[in-house]
Amino acid sequence: MSQVKELEHYVHSHGMPTKGKILMVASSPFVSKQTGWPIGFWAAELTHPLHVFQEAGYEIGLVSTEGGQLEMDGYSNPTDPSGYSAHDVISLGYLQKDWFNEMLSETKKLTEVNPEDYVAIFLVGGQGPMYTFRANPELEQLFLVFYESGKPSAAVCHSTAMLLDLKKSNGKLLVKGKTWTGFADAEEEYADQAVGMKIQPYRIEEEARKIQGTTFKVASPFSSYAIKDGNLVTGQQQNSGAAAAELVVGMLDGKP
Repeated sequence: MSQVKELEHYVHSHGMPTKGKILMVASSPFVSKQTGWPIGFWAAELTHPLHVFQEAGYEIGLVSTEGGQLEMDGYSNPTDPSGYSAHDVISLGYLQKDWFNEMLSETKKLTEVNPEDYVAIFLVGGQGPMYTFRANPELEQLFLVFYESGKPSAAVCHSTAMLLDLKKSNGKLLVKGKTWTGFADAEEEYADQAVGMKIQPYRIEEEARKIQGTTFKVASPFSSYAIKDGNLVTGQQQNSGAAAAELVVGMLDGKP
């Protein structure tokens, strides 16, 4: 069964109408220049929002920075020997689905979709976006099309790195005058200490606090935390994906 037919079957079997399509964007596989590790997207930052969107009656289109097959960060895979994400039963459930694995193996490049076909955009985090999302003109343009047309425009965890440089059509930083969040310095410190090395080439919170006229907020490390400011939605880290997705659904469904 194709991805589209499987998704339609899911929606109809749950008795829900299709309300529209949400575009999710993930990082294509990359190799960290900092650690030498193969990196990509964080599983829960795709699957948890995906679950929220599907339960709310929305279809999903998944694209990536380069197209083709996607790879999740090793520690985010609930079947990884490390056991780091063994508790993530939502991701584990999706990994049993043929359509989900097919979706990961055959993504379109982000430039191959028409934004008019989608009602919102959601950027999936992970380690890859620190390299593949920041200063990516194709992604910036795609995100701006959604944002400047008033559609819900969301980013979680390390995917918020794109917001550090993103400028609107008028040349001003999108985050000027905005309150937003992303992966916290305290969380980076925890991760670095856990593996005994500096994992990321820079820290989002540290860079965000250098920007004048913006408000960057974080909650307790690894707690669920998401912020809506206008039609911009941001989530702090992997435990915030569902909360960010719920804010997107609330906007689409006309909830305050």
